[in-house]
Amino acid sequence: MLERLIETAQERELPDLVLKNGKIVNVFTGEILDGDVAVTDGVIVGVGAYHGKNEKDLQGKYVVPGFINAHLHVESSMVTPPVYSYEELKWGTTTVITDPHEIANVGGMPALENILKAAEHCPVNYYVMLPSCVPSTPFEHSGAILKANNLIRLKDNPHVLGLGELMNCVGTLDCYPEIIKKIESFSDQIIDGHAPMLTGNALNGYVTAGVHTDHESISYKEAAEKLRCGMAVLVREGSASKNLTAIIKGVVEHGIDTSRMAFCTDDKHLADIRKEGTIRANIKKAVELGLSPVKAIQMATINAANIYGLKKIGAVACGYRADITILDDLKEFHVSDVYKDGIALEDIPEPMNVPYEKSLLSSVNVADEIDESIFRIPVQYKYPVIGIIEKQIATGKLTLSHRQVEKGLADGTIRKIAVIERHHARNFHACAYISGYGLQHGAVATTVAHDSHNIIVIGDNNRDMLKAVETLKKINGGYTIIADGKEIASLPLELGGLMSLKSADEFIPMLDSIIHKAYEMGVNRNIDPFITLSFMALPVIPEIRITDCGLFDVTTFEFI
Repeated sequence: MLERLIETAQERELPDLVLKNGKIVNVFTGEILDGDVAVTDGVIVGVGAYHGKNEKDLQGKYVVPGFINAHLHVESSMVTPPVYSYEELKWGTTTVITDPHEIANVGGMPALENILKAAEHCPVNYYVMLPSCVPSTPFEHSGAILKANNLIRLKDNPHVLGLGELMNCVGTLDCYPEIIKKIESFSDQIIDGHAPMLTGNALNGYVTAGVHTDHESISYKEAAEKLRCGMAVLVREGSASKNLTAIIKGVVEHGIDTSRMAFCTDDKHLADIRKEGTIRANIKKAVELGLSPVKAIQMATINAANIYGLKKIGAVACGYRADITILDDLKEFHVSDVYKDGIALEDIPEPMNVPYEKSLLSSVNVADEIDESIFRIPVQYKYPVIGIIEKQIATGKLTLSHRQVEKGLADGTIRKIAVIERHHARNFHACAYISGYGLQHGAVATTVAHDSHNIIVIGDNNRDMLKAVETLKKINGGYTIIADGKEIASLPLELGGLMSLKSADEFIPMLDSIIHKAYEMGVNRNIDPFITLSFMALPVIPEIRITDCGLFDVTTFEFI
């Protein structure tokens, strides 16, 4: 094969495909050059002037490397890896770097092994960062516990790049033995970080531990400090967490080097992906904020490849895989065509789902003792209340009087929120108050509750909240909306209570419908009804969360 590549590079033999008359973005030099791109056996063998067995005239369109989504959780799309990957591919993303810690928290090692098998059937380069924190903290009950000895077994899988986001910052900085063992076991690979608002000597300690990346910066100041410490910063823009504007504005204003920066989505709904793509949407927004198109493309391609040590990916250059995206322009970034290993998108069949573990298809196991009494909150003079912050996954810690809570319950600004363990029918549950969700009547519930994925339910009355829990058990997990004891709408997510087995065309209308129904029920239209709810149980993002063990103060790392 190598001999043939060399021969066709010199035109001693005709290349399989030549993309002619393109404007080629060179991510190494920052230039845009006119020319042809020659491809043989899925590899770029030449950039210049070529003829081939098959030729396509690009008529001056822009030729850029296939985009790389540097950090994401496929589970947040709520479809399986093959289905998700095909949607990414349509928008020019040819490489994804995923952390399957959501499904791992439900199904443990069998789930991870299942996902790695699914990766073989994905139409993109599908890489996995092995989840480092299952559970994410000891302050909740997940479906599984993964230790260093478990993860090491999968380290040499060709789809594995390293250790996933190290969410337990406190455990890392306090040198918990099991965390240190995981870090040392993957010291020769990439280790992703998760360090929201970490600064000063604590950040220094975290980076010294061996963490390479972070995707949690919400401001330019935070991102710049992490870059100065030697971390790579993954600029996040997803469905709920939108940090790109704040960071890129600072980058443009201060003119800092972007070679250690890449784009990611972290968590993005499939319906949002279908509307605008993932990394393509990030590039467009960054350019609108003043970043040069070439720098934005570099962040979306070669920067991400370099950060993760991916060879022969991320450039339109000789010897690189022919993962190519064709753009109409460098303003709207409309994707005209996509090539994966030299094969055009229209010639790549939509992938089929693979078989999944039976245990993942029956994962909602709630204790028989659960009844309306678990939603009763004792009268207090002062209540700690979770405050939703629009367009962020961070929350505020509010302290409200009994009178203020009663008023909020009456006018709809305050609701009850509860988390119920759902993996092993252990009778763990907690209930508290939340502000800013906006539901006027009834209950909204889901089995998608980062990261342990217990049932999380919000509502204004105990009967509907219990009915919501019972409905999720009936449908094997997903989303549901209840009012006056009746099921208003449900979206089954039968794979681990996180993902649907349906195709994108079937699933997206169902998702759009239940989101629309949630807004009709009075949910705040400045938040995503379900993604926002799912993050209220994540005890590693400040300031205050709720798990099945109780209300938790992330800033002090203790229960309230």
